[in-house]
Amino acid sequence: MGSFSIWHWLVVLLIVVLVFGTKKLKNIGSDLGGAVKGFKDGMKDGGTAADDKTPEQVAQAAVAADKTTIDVQAKQKS
Repeated sequence: MGSFSIWHWLVVLLIVVLVFGTKKLKNIGSDLGGAVKGFKDGMKDGGTAADDKTPEQVAQAAVAADKTTIDVQAKQKS
């Protein structure tokens, strides 16, 4: 009961092909493959982007961030 034979899986595959069609299954497979490839490339690029900056670039980014900060003085209610 717990394990299916190869014939069970072939019948399931045949039903899936009949319901969705080969063209749609091919498109789903290529879309899934493209998404996985994009994810892997993103993970590869994400790990090296922070390491590529020189200390001067990091300091310039910190100075630029300080220029956009607005300091205000809080007043107490009396």
